[in-house]
Amino acid sequence: MEIASLWQELERVLTPMLAEFRSRPSLRVEQKADATLLSEADEAVQAQIIRCVRAVDPDGVILGEEGAHGPDLLHGRGLSDRAWIIDPIDGTAQFVNSEGREFCSVVCLVEDKRPVAAFVLAPEIGPGRTPVCVRLSGPGEAIEINGKQVASLAKADQAHMVSMTRSSGTPERASERELAARGYRLKTRTTSQTLDMLRACVDLSPFTEPVLEPFGLFYRERQKIWDGAAGLCFAYAAGLYVADGTGRARTEIDIALDLADPVFDSTLIASDSVAAQIVVAASKP
Repeated sequence: MEIASLWQELERVLTPMLAEFRSRPSLRVEQKADATLLSEADEAVQAQIIRCVRAVDPDGVILGEEGAHGPDLLHGRGLSDRAWIIDPIDGTAQFVNSEGREFCSVVCLVEDKRPVAAFVLAPEIGPGRTPVCVRLSGPGEAIEINGKQVASLAKADQAHMVSMTRSSGTPERASERELAARGYRLKTRTTSQTLDMLRACVDLSPFTEPVLEPFGLFYRERQKIWDGAAGLCFAYAAGLYVADGTGRARTEIDIALDLADPVFDSTLIASDSVAAQIVVAASKP
């Protein structure tokens, strides 16, 4: 199975597809039970991704945010062999807003509970609203942005910006107050969780306009698998600290995927050890 070719095909077919939906004067949009948005574009893009995946892998389980597809839908047996985790449009609220830019289509390949390859297409975060495509084709492979190999942030200097996004109406966390007191700038408003996780793994700033600065840390509570799998894949490849909010190392996808909405209690990835220690310390009783 040639993953790099699949990622190239997805970029080829999804870029004009997303552009066509964005050009429409109106889209059908509804609110799901969890208060997130579902547009007709989410459904169409997911169907297209499934067609591309099925062309190279007729038998693997596919878990999409808008439904599961495959000959064996896990049925409580736990994850084994291959699973494809899809978020057709991460950041739908940005997508349906003509001024929004921070949205992307996401695919992650998981083998034996370990995310091993990932694809992220953000069609409007580049200069002049041009696409930025981030790809990882397998274990030991380099992360590529627009076809160029890039270094990870694992050995970067201490960053001064962190992503601590939370649901609307959620009160400020103690860790946020401590980070702010230490001089960190915090992003607490959610746009695309996948893009925020990427910004903690690699430096997107040379490829984006307006510039999306790197994060020294990403932290999210109650994170859905669709929003986190690809980010974890890039974090592992980047050699980052990967854990939950208590500091327990996360070495694989350690939640059951046969649920309607598989959710991590918390997700923490970081290159900034000081920021990570602050979050972990604040999470302990």
